Amino acid sequence: MLAVDEAQPKAAFRDVVMAYVGLTKPRVIELLLLTTVPVMFFAARGVPPLGLVVATVIGGTLSAGSASVFNCVYDRDIDEQMRRTRRRALPRHIVTPAAALVFGVVLGVLSTVVLAVWVNLLSAALSVTAIAFYVFVYTMLLKRRTTQNIVWGGIAGCFPTLIGWTAVTGELSWVPVVLFAVVFFWTPPHTWALALRYREDYAQVDVPMLPVVKPARNVALQIVLYSWVMVGTSLLLWPVAGTGPLYPVVALVLGAVFLAQAHGLHRRARGTEELSVLQPMRLFHSSNLYLSLLFVAVAIDPLLR
Repeated sequence: MLAVDEAQPKAAFRDVVMAYVGLTKPRVIELLLLTTVPVMFFAARGVPPLGLVVATVIGGTLSAGSASVFNCVYDRDIDEQMRRTRRRALPRHIVTPAAALVFGVVLGVLSTVVLAVWVNLLSAALSVTAIAFYVFVYTMLLKRRTTQNIVWGGIAGCFPTLIGWTAVTGELSWVPVVLFAVVFFWTPPHTWALALRYREDYAQVDVPMLPVVKPARNVALQIVLYSWVMVGTSLLLWPVAGTGPLYPVVALVLGAVFLAQAHGLHRRARGTEELSVLQPMRLFHSSNLYLSLLFVAVAIDPLLR
């Protein structure tokens, strides 16, 4: 009995720690860092200083975590009603909203200090801008009011490309802007595919995601259009940055596969609204793989030159 009693507080403590970690949305952080570090390699035309990479990754992780925590605090009412989010810390009442808010502020302050002291002021300013945009523009202004919520709100997720570049160079240029645009046009197909899967959840809480207010065929058409623009934008990096042959080849192959997936979803959506037939998560998972491999190519390209 004594051994069981001693184990109980440890289990409870672990649950609380994991709840705080969950508030930061680690999977989102992973995706954001995936667009930060490769850009640093590209900006350095090789391997950037390890200390700079570590500082940028730590600052970026804290920054993205802060924005996610604020999002969880504001959206806790609808998170409690949605199947996809009801297991988060706030709906389960493992963490109080006040404690979560303090946690988000602490993460935001720490991220700003890390980036300002060990990277540079421009990167720190961009990080603060990204947090503010995600919280005030996307979460509080757009998400519950317009079908274009993730189109414009997705801008916040594009900032890591700028932060990664400025961390190395200390200034902005057209190269990170092109990569910023790639992520911008990638976000709607990625998010709308997920929203197709969970459209009933969004409808239940009156969040006007595009799949909630438009038929699947209309959503799929929008996905196809954004996908074509995304692929075209990705190929712009070749002439703008003067890449080697690896990047355009990878971008072209990945783009062709992504477009095939998008057109496949559109073809299925023209015949049915049935989720089991639409299979939108195929495109969602493909979009993650697309972005990952594209930015791996961004990192490797300068190493080969």
